[in-house]
Amino acid sequence: MLDETLYRRKVLGCWLGKAVGGTLGAPIEGWPGPHHLDFYDPVPTTMLPNDDLDLQVVWFCTIAKLAKPVVDCQVLAEAWVKNVGFPWDEYAIAIRNLKNGIRPPFSGSYDNWFVDGMGAAIRSEIWACLAPGNPELAAKFAYQDACVDHSGNGMWAEVFLAAMESAAFVESDVRRIIEIGKSCIPSDCELRQGIEDAIRWFDEKPEFDYLFEKIMAKYRSDNFTDVKVNFPIIVAGLLLGNGDFGRTICDAVNFGEDSDCTGATAGAIMGILNPDGIGDRWLAPIGRNMVLSPGITGITPPATIDEFSDLICEMSKVIRLDAHPAAEFKPTPVKAMATVRTLGGETPAPVPVTFDGNFGMWSEPVDNHHALQMTFKFKVPADGRYCVMFNTKSQSEVKVDGELAFRREPGSMAPSFHRAPWNQSAMLDLKQGVHVLEAEMTRVPEGQLPNWVVGVAYGDTMQWVPDAFLNVE
Repeated sequence: MLDETLYRRKVLGCWLGKAVGGTLGAPIEGWPGPHHLDFYDPVPTTMLPNDDLDLQVVWFCTIAKLAKPVVDCQVLAEAWVKNVGFPWDEYAIAIRNLKNGIRPPFSGSYDNWFVDGMGAAIRSEIWACLAPGNPELAAKFAYQDACVDHSGNGMWAEVFLAAMESAAFVESDVRRIIEIGKSCIPSDCELRQGIEDAIRWFDEKPEFDYLFEKIMAKYRSDNFTDVKVNFPIIVAGLLLGNGDFGRTICDAVNFGEDSDCTGATAGAIMGILNPDGIGDRWLAPIGRNMVLSPGITGITPPATIDEFSDLICEMSKVIRLDAHPAAEFKPTPVKAMATVRTLGGETPAPVPVTFDGNFGMWSEPVDNHHALQMTFKFKVPADGRYCVMFNTKSQSEVKVDGELAFRREPGSMAPSFHRAPWNQSAMLDLKQGVHVLEAEMTRVPEGQLPNWVVGVAYGDTMQWVPDAFLNVE
């Protein structure tokens, strides 16, 4: 049985390690590696706010209000809508889906290009701390959280980490806790392959440069927050660090990609395994105050990381699982008019088509001699400034109400309003009511079906207009 004093030290080590690693990696988030950090750059005067910690504080405050503290995806879903204002990637899609009445787990799986993002994985520590030494329960807690805004690899990533971190309360060997984490996820998921690849490559040659080349060659993605590249990075950092806190977080961060998250996760794991190993060199610059992002509202957070740790320890005595997954739902189709025309030729009459959501895919290949043309109608609730996005890997030209909005050559996809690739979105002043978006796609990448994400967001918050493309005549 885990000693109470040691348990509390490990919980505190978890959150301090997470704050250190996240603060180290935040300034280079999204930058491709390799990097060469061996300390903070720049050196901070406080911990940097990070959604990795923000959301877990929201979950604690939400559960603490309940008459009987439970972990339930429906409870967490309400907190997303009430307390989280982040307009990013899978977060914003989940909030949009929830506002459209789509409940977990479908809020995470439906119409979500970012199902493999890191957004759930980075929230795993609270479940490990609430179920120390009980990986199966921690994994079940994590599933309830992850299914609100993820499915597939992105969901299993949080389950894996929660189980692994729970095991770290009673196990001391990194490879052993990795195996325990793997035992809680499907044997055939891509995430697991990446974890196993990182271990195998480390055993072949335990050097940073070798691991960097191997991981990036196989797993680098258009989306720097993809778990399939970031999880081999986390595992590589843990193995290369060989028990040294500073080396572990620096190695994890120096691979690049989602560096604040890889650093924070590696730091949290090391803080659980050896809370005394963090060192004042890392702790002194960031202090112990709880610093949250301005996108978090409607809660009164603990003032310090120490207070947060104490409250987590108390909640662990009474928390329980009480899951209420939603029944199946039937999505409202997104309607369009579409045609495929020969370049330089006449345009055939368009025909009505429907798609399961804003993330759409054409059913047949379109070669380089043809263009796919689609016309969507969308509505906005009031006069104002809106961000209109049409993100695709194909060459594209987009008009709104007959006027050119943007065009670009073929390129990458990252269909989130705050970081869509250049010339895949535009800020427009629109009147209340219905508008027309015309998109033409050519030069579809070889071997792929044309696919896209279309959306409209409020210009001030960059949050989706939830029902912009639904039930528009």
